[in-house]
Amino acid sequence: MTESIKRVLLVEDDEDDYLLTSDYLQQVSNYQFEIQWTDSAVEALVLLKQNKHDICLLDFQLGSLNGLKVLKQAINAGCTIPIIMLTGQSDSQLDNNALDAGAVDYVIKSELNTTRFHRAIRYALSRKEVENERLERIKAETKNRSKDKFVAHLSHELRTPLTSILGYTELLLSHQENTHIKSELNTILNNGKHLLGLLNNVLDLSKIAADKLELNNADIALDNFITDLYALMSVTAEDKGISLNINTTTPLPLEINADPIRLRQVFINLIHNAIKFTDNGAVTIDIWLQTEADKNTLYFTITDTGIGIPQHLLKTIFKPFEQVEDIVSRNEEGAGLGLAICCELLKKMDGTIKVESEENVGSKFIISLNLGDLSNTPIEPFAFNPINAQAPEATLPQINGRILIVDDIKDIRNLIGFICRSFGLSVCYAVNGGQAVTKIIEAQVQGTPFDSILMDIHMPVLDGKRAIAKLRSMEITTPVIAVTAATMKGVDQELKLLGFNNVVAKPVDREVLYRALVNCLGINISSSDIKTEIEAETETIGNASSALVNTKDGHLIAPQQTKNNSIDDQLNANNLNGTSAISSQPTALNLEAAEVSKRFLIIEDDQDAAQITALLLNNLNVQTQIAHSAAEAISLLTSKDQPTKDDLYDRILLDINLPDANGLAFSKELRLLLPDSKITIISGNEISTETLTEFAIDQALLKPINLAMLKSII
Repeated sequence: MTESIKRVLLVEDDEDDYLLTSDYLQQVSNYQFEIQWTDSAVEALVLLKQNKHDICLLDFQLGSLNGLKVLKQAINAGCTIPIIMLTGQSDSQLDNNALDAGAVDYVIKSELNTTRFHRAIRYALSRKEVENERLERIKAETKNRSKDKFVAHLSHELRTPLTSILGYTELLLSHQENTHIKSELNTILNNGKHLLGLLNNVLDLSKIAADKLELNNADIALDNFITDLYALMSVTAEDKGISLNINTTTPLPLEINADPIRLRQVFINLIHNAIKFTDNGAVTIDIWLQTEADKNTLYFTITDTGIGIPQHLLKTIFKPFEQVEDIVSRNEEGAGLGLAICCELLKKMDGTIKVESEENVGSKFIISLNLGDLSNTPIEPFAFNPINAQAPEATLPQINGRILIVDDIKDIRNLIGFICRSFGLSVCYAVNGGQAVTKIIEAQVQGTPFDSILMDIHMPVLDGKRAIAKLRSMEITTPVIAVTAATMKGVDQELKLLGFNNVVAKPVDREVLYRALVNCLGINISSSDIKTEIEAETETIGNASSALVNTKDGHLIAPQQTKNNSIDDQLNANNLNGTSAISSQPTALNLEAAEVSKRFLIIEDDQDAAQITALLLNNLNVQTQIAHSAAEAISLLTSKDQPTKDDLYDRILLDINLPDANGLAFSKELRLLLPDSKITIISGNEISTETLTEFAIDQALLKPINLAMLKSII
């Protein structure tokens, strides 16, 4: 048996007795002792109050303050250490007094070499261990009760305002008079739903931990379940340029009994992860039924050819808040709850999940579900047909053409691609302006040019404004439609002057996008064909054709601009070379402003956060530009087309967590480039004054940013 090491406080004013007691202690089997000796009653009291020892041997005779007084004062001060009183003579009255005062035992020094002493030591230590276990159990139970109360309170406190946020936002979206702020309202709605999703994940995990998650089982048509999953996830796979395959190797039951919502939650999470971490190759789902005696087990494997998971992380991958941080970029991280919830949900459904992975080769997740008795369930071959899982045909007249969709946000690319394919168009993708320019040039060289381009304005590497400038400077006349969430007054005119043929607002309206593409593709479709499907023209599409001229190849392009542009040359130059989130024209809320008095640079990787900050500043008569990474900021600041650096920006709003740099460290580099600009760090956590001083940062703002905060720094 492994010897347990115990800490002993020996309070003894006679050195000979201390040495004898120490020797006898070492003879107690199954224990090793670390002995701390003191001959002072005062020091003994100080040490006893600290409760750092496992046992105390306390001599009765300690000079002016005897051991009994030390014992009483220590107990009154909260000492929980088992104390054994030692004395040189037998005295029943003293024995009783010591026990009444709180001692666990009383031993005569002449008995130190007997089993009586050994038993007293073991009893005292066992009592201490039992007491520790009891206290830990009480502490754990109290903590769990507190956690349950906190989670219930948190759920209420977060869901109540979220109900108002989501409800009133949807109400505003339903009013026609709010069309001009539709994109801003949708940003609120989408981020509110995202926050609600995170809250639901946390609550799910809490319910699972407390064994309070209830499943609502029902009969599930397996073929429909699989087809629906494919229809949902195939668009995301297409967007990544990878294939999503489903194979069945055995006949399958037509129905299974499980919780359809929770089972769908598991598979969406696993398939989404597989697609997210795979850049080339495929994601393959294999399904089979294994029957052994009376046990029927349905197996699914989700195999990808992605980045894989390091071996040392495989044991913790299903634990909450675990992330593969070393190999996953910040944009691909999440709360770390998805796999943990999947694992626990499958356990609840009498299932299992395992993972096999090799770094840079791929991962395989193996899911099993115990189906129980299938004697009354038909089992038939399942012939999966991807065509049945495709999106339904569009009701609008089909059009032909090859389209390039350029957007750095995957969900937006997915959505626009799905809509364009429903029109009958062939779709390709690019994630930023730089990649788009490369693909456009390659397509022309190969003799398969794009017929039109849908381009987001705000992207990393090369944004839409600089990309269109580059394309037009290369005399590439392919029609380009700007897709932007910036719908403030003057944006349409500004973008068309830069070279865009048309502008479509986010969130994208299907009919509006269709009409814009028809115009840009030069396709003749009579108004009667689409009049019943598009109830009203919008100003975004409006008289777009009047702003276009025909080229020899039938494409429509914007006419050459004259020097009498309504947007001055300096504004044009700034927008061509910067990454302005919004028009530098005043918005409807501050049209009275005579001119922009200050210029701020916003360095923030979150698209929505950057844009809302820019909008708020714009309403405060501040001109803004945005960079979504440290590299983009450096590129912007070192561009030869920028104004004199001394006059460039009055203030820099710098996010502390950028995808390619730490904001605090990056502030030193910014200080060298812009010594006269003030720097405000933006963080989700409080930053100490010492840290701000160390990095020469003027001040810090705590997220979420609001109008009052921004007013305070102007």
